[in-house]
Amino acid sequence: MHNKVVHRIARGLRRAGAVVLRFNYRGVNLSEGTYANGEGEVEDARAALEVLRGRYPTLPFTLAGFSFGARIALRVGCGGAGPRRVIAVGFPSVYKNRTYLEGCTIPRIFVQSTHDEFGPLEEWEPLVRALPEPKEIRLIEARDHFFAGALEELEEVIAGL
Repeated sequence: MHNKVVHRIARGLRRAGAVVLRFNYRGVNLSEGTYANGEGEVEDARAALEVLRGRYPTLPFTLAGFSFGARIALRVGCGGAGPRRVIAVGFPSVYKNRTYLEGCTIPRIFVQSTHDEFGPLEEWEPLVRALPEPKEIRLIEARDHFFAGALEELEEVIAGL
C-alpha cells in the first residue's frame, strides 16, 4: 500500500471520480498473518471488496493492482466478482500459472513499463496479446518495474481510463 506506484494508481483513480480503498495483504508491513501463496491474498482482496461494496453497494467498481496485486486483482475479477473492469499495472510474467486468465471476458487494462524487469516486454507482450478480448495494453516508457521516471505519466494514464 505504501509505495509510489500504488499511491499514483489510487490518486489517478480518485481524480477520475472513483472511491478508492487501499489495503495491505496479510503479512505485509504491519498487517497480521503470513504470506499464503496467493490463495490467502485472494481472500484478503475479496474481504476488502466486501467492505467497499457494503459502503457503496450501487456503484460500479473497478479492481486495480500493482505487480503481485495485479495478479490478485485479475484472479478476483476473472473469478466472478463482477467488476466493470480490472486494471493490472506492472503485471509480472514470471508467475507461470495463468489459468485464471483463460476465458476471462471482464475488460482488462494492462499498464506496463517498457523496462519492467519482472514482466520483460519480449515475454510479457505475447502473453497478454494471446489473452481473450476485451483487453487493452498501455505501455509507458519508464526505467523499471516501479515506473521510475514516469510516475506522473502513470497517474495520467490511470486518471484517463
